[in-house]
Amino acid sequence: MPAKIYYDNDADLSLLKNKTIAILGYGSQGHAQAQNLRDSGCNVIVGQRPGSANYELAVSHGFEPLPIEEAARRADLINILLPDEVQGDIYKQSIRDQLRPGNILMCSHGFNVHFGQVEAPQGVDTLLVAPKGPGHLVRSEFEKGGGVPSLIAVGEGASDTTLQLGLAYAKGIGGTRGGVIHTTFAEETETDLFGEQVVLCGGVSELVKSAFATLVEAGYQPEMAYFECLHELKLIVDLFYQGGLSYMRYSVSNTAEYGDYTRGPRIITDQTRAEMKKILNEIQTGQFAREWILENRAGAPAFKATRRRDRNLQIEVVGRKLRSLMKWIAAKEV
Repeated sequence: MPAKIYYDNDADLSLLKNKTIAILGYGSQGHAQAQNLRDSGCNVIVGQRPGSANYELAVSHGFEPLPIEEAARRADLINILLPDEVQGDIYKQSIRDQLRPGNILMCSHGFNVHFGQVEAPQGVDTLLVAPKGPGHLVRSEFEKGGGVPSLIAVGEGASDTTLQLGLAYAKGIGGTRGGVIHTTFAEETETDLFGEQVVLCGGVSELVKSAFATLVEAGYQPEMAYFECLHELKLIVDLFYQGGLSYMRYSVSNTAEYGDYTRGPRIITDQTRAEMKKILNEIQTGQFAREWILENRAGAPAFKATRRRDRNLQIEVVGRKLRSLMKWIAAKEV
């Protein structure tokens, strides 16, 4: 069944005319959504911790950030755009008791609502409006007169009014210019986690690291391995982005295309696909969510140790050196 997609004509921005929208967290999505909504004529307030870099960023953009509790208390639509791992605790400490019947509790990623870390009180509907792009793109496309396609979902029992307000919100950030796809909290959360773990972050990272190590262990220069297994990946991804698999295959050599068809299935095997299904099951059952929540409650020791270790892998050391030679790259070193 084709997805339901909403556009500008399906959304009425005037529904937000007498509403106050609180953006809680002025990070990647927060800064973009707050500014876009303000430019669309909406009444926007920002909740952000004083003394933080994002607090000063909000001030520089003309906002007067409030404590989280006060912003939540003043608003009709409250959008929690804080990192996933802190949302549950901050919601319980600073947001939940400020909500009143008729409020709408929002997010741009359904993790905490779907897995029960954020539970709206009686009379408060939940709503998800999720741009399918990073905040800087949400902002820059809006300023150009365009918009990043987005997702919309309402929680169980939410009214049609909440959906209409969600579409108005999506229009305010530019989403209806690109198209807003109707989904559910479960579908958005589970597909997002699966994509991150199996392809976009986990799968690609391990593929690149393993391919690099294979070449270096076979005696090839690390610099050559870096170019072939990491650097040139961007060229292929850009072709995917522009025209899918077919355009990538049209653009590369026949030799590369033949290698794609004949060797790719030897890398992604039935065993790999079985592991993908296992990972999806861990997401669907909440096993991954429980694991991540408990990791953070313990101070995230394994997460932080792995992060430190991987920053010093040979592929990272070689990459830093090579990127310094390529002046056209706006190198970002952590």
